[in-house]
Formats: sequence, C-alpha cells, structure tokens
Amino acid sequence: MSSTLPHSVTPYGNEAGSKKQQVAHMFDAIAPTYDRLNRILSLRIDVLWRKRAIAMLRPEKPQVVVDLATGTGDFALLARTLRPRQIIGLDISEGMLAKGRVKVRRKGLEQLIELRTGDAEHLPLANGSVDAITVGFGVRNFENLEQGLSEMLRVLRPGGVAIVLEPGFPQNRVLGTLYRWYFGRVLPQIGRLLSRDRAAYAYLCESVSAFPNGPDFVAICKRVGFTFATWHPLTFGICSLYRLQKSA
Repeated sequence: MSSTLPHSVTPYGNEAGSKKQQVAHMFDAIAPTYDRLNRILSLRIDVLWRKRAIAMLRPEKPQVVVDLATGTGDFALLARTLRPRQIIGLDISEGMLAKGRVKVRRKGLEQLIELRTGDAEHLPLANGSVDAITVGFGVRNFENLEQGLSEMLRVLRPGGVAIVLEPGFPQNRVLGTLYRWYFGRVLPQIGRLLSRDRAAYAYLCESVSAFPNGPDFVAICKRVGFTFATWHPLTFGICSLYRLQKSA
C-alpha cells in the first residue's frame, strides 16, 4: 500500500479547500472536454471495462441501480442494459452532471435515469434501498474512503452487489515502469493541452499512485463490512475491477 493516504492527495494543494471541494471544482473545470479526452487517453478501452463490469452484475438482475461519481453518466447509461426499473446517478460536480443530462435526454431515457447532485459519503438514500451500485474511477476521489464504502454498504439491500472500477499499474516490472512513465509524464501533458487544467491530470497520476490497489483495497472493503470482496485486474493491471457483496 502506498505510504501516501488517498485523502491527502488533492488536485490543487492544501490551501484551496477540502479534497471534496477541490475535486468538484476540478471536474466542473474539465467537464466540457472530459468525454473526448477520456476516449483519447484510454484508446476507448474504458468502454470495454465498463461493459465487463456491467456483465458481472447481470446475474443479479438488479431493479434499482445507483451509479456513484457518475460524472457524465456513461456507467448509468450502460446500466440500462440490465433492464432495471430505476437508475440513479450521483455526483458532486454539477458541471459533469449537466453534460450527462444532455446525453440522457438525447436518448429519451429521462423516465429511467435520474442524474442528481449527491455526496458519496452522505448518500441521500434509505437503508437497504439499492440492489446494485456501480462506481467508475471515482472511489479514489472520496475524501474519506472508509466512510464512502460504509455508505455504499448501508444503502445496499442484503445480498446486494457493488462494482468498482479503478485505474492501477501493471504488476509486470517492465510494463509497470513503462506505464508509470507514460502515466506520470506523457498523460498529464496531453491532458493539459486538451483540457487547459494544469492540475487535473497530474492529480490523476498522484491519486492512482496513492490508492490502495488490489488486495489492499479488498482488505479495506472487508474491514468496513462487505462479506465478499474480489479483485480482477484488467488489461495487464492498468485497471482493477472489484466486486463487493453485502451479506444476505
């Protein structure tokens, strides 16, 4: 596990508000270019990762799905293939949500998908009211990781499942070294050119490096109360897929 705590890594340093405030400001700033830049930087592999995550939820047949840190709604939109009766997307960035609502409206899905402002560490949802939760590349942005995970556990029904995607680094030493160089040097430069936010993509690398990836994250999830927690490295380990289940 990294010696740097996830909550101590912030986009704009220690003098610009809490991590939560800084993350909201950062995503508001990059919202106009976020989707395009994501596809460029990931070579669209992020779409395949989300599809893999949704496939893991299909046997659960969830009726109420909540997508935390929903951003512009990509995960929430994909969750409609599960045929639920309700999808709720929550995010602290109103700028990202505005972009997501446009997508939902264009697809005529306003009756199925609701995107609204919400804090993952203080979910505006009743105990045991959710069948499944998805979180795509957002858990490391929680100001208090264990509080966010505890809230996920609280709102899940008994036996409910949460699926988490987070970036990681390849376990292979050679691939890991090359990817860290790309992630730390090249990716932030591309991000700065296209998004015009100097801090956002530097923060991406720092937050991924600080995140307790793999078995360390699984251990935290079990500590907060998830009965089952499994880790699945994707694409040589540059993405991690976690399946967390509440006891029945």
